[in-house]
Amino acid sequence: MADLPDPHAPGRLPRLVATDLDGTLLHSDGTVTARTREVLAELDARGVPVVFVTGRPIRWMEQLWEEVGGHGLAICSNGGIVYDVATHSIRNALTIEPDIASRVGRLLKRSIPGTVFALEKTGGFAREGEFIPRADPSPEIPVGPLDAILDTSVVKMLARHDEHPPEPFWHQVEELVGSLVTTTWSSTFTLVEMSAKGVTKASTLERLCRELAIAPEEVVAFGDMPNDIPLLQWAGTSYAMGNAHPSVQATATGTAPDHDHDGVAQVLADLFDLG
Repeated sequence: MADLPDPHAPGRLPRLVATDLDGTLLHSDGTVTARTREVLAELDARGVPVVFVTGRPIRWMEQLWEEVGGHGLAICSNGGIVYDVATHSIRNALTIEPDIASRVGRLLKRSIPGTVFALEKTGGFAREGEFIPRADPSPEIPVGPLDAILDTSVVKMLARHDEHPPEPFWHQVEELVGSLVTTTWSSTFTLVEMSAKGVTKASTLERLCRELAIAPEEVVAFGDMPNDIPLLQWAGTSYAMGNAHPSVQATATGTAPDHDHDGVAQVLADLFDLG
């Protein structure tokens, strides 16, 4: 692990922790360990907010709230939503204009035939018929052509192509529609995530920190995939997990042990002298 700042130096302790979930705070099986829960609870007792900053939609978060304390704020859908955990309500949403989303769809379908789409919305999920979710699809999910399922509540577009390798597909998508939306990639398969232009985990955390009067240099952040890079670049102190993508490790100011060894909890325990 990289050298840590002296936790006893005046003015050096972070005032806010921002952490990704999958591949970062969570183990490979998606669980939160007892050690991690202990560290999060101690930070809460000390008045240090922990913000979960994830690409996950709200619908994939419900089972996690109790494990991580059941309170505080979460930034979901790569910055598209700020969610109040205690009240189970959306505090803020940054949506993609329907005409922009429609244009993105036309450009990608024309330029990369076989591209299919799904949408994360403030109220749920919708998909094209050819976009088959990895988990068993619910019969209640709206299904139809892209223009038919678009509305003003879309916070993230998902573009998938099962015949292209993941990273080259992301670069193609970025070249074609990067002027219209913010693109990123955080999956092990070929799935590109798109938010409204300028919306990232970092941009939404920055807005939140301004409300809390917390400066970037007072934030410590953790991540593992390319969608975490803007967040790690913005935070004054940042850690890539030992299991992180090489581009993430090249960005962060330090390296934490991997997620299956409670890397976030280890760093925070050292940083805050939690014992």
